Amino acid sequence: MALRTLDARRAEALEALCELLVPGSGRVGPVVYIDAVLTAMPPEVRTGALDAIDALAPAAEGGAEALAERERTPEFGFVRALAVEAFYSDFVAPGKDGPGAWSEIDFNSPLATRLAKDWSYLGIA
Repeated sequence: MALRTLDARRAEALEALCELLVPGSGRVGPVVYIDAVLTAMPPEVRTGALDAIDALAPAAEGGAEALAERERTPEFGFVRALAVEAFYSDFVAPGKDGPGAWSEIDFNSPLATRLAKDWSYLGIA
């Protein structure tokens, strides 16, 4: 699936950040979800999100310890919120096997198990 907002460099950095912030999330393709959310954001908010990814990209290369040094920054909070939402919304990108987060956290109430997730509102089929 082609990304609409993230370029290859930012997508790679964001993938590493998501995995550091929400270990195991890479299996569901959180970058696809976040790219769709970024695309729908107002331009000034999108710019802020892209700047946050850029600010944290060097820390992602340095691993968990380097990222921990940035944990009290607004950029960290913004990217962490995106990573958590991408995973715990139970999103699984097209072409990814998952499983989604809900099965991992045993979120299986009768209503949740009947829910048919439709990501088309984000432009993801």
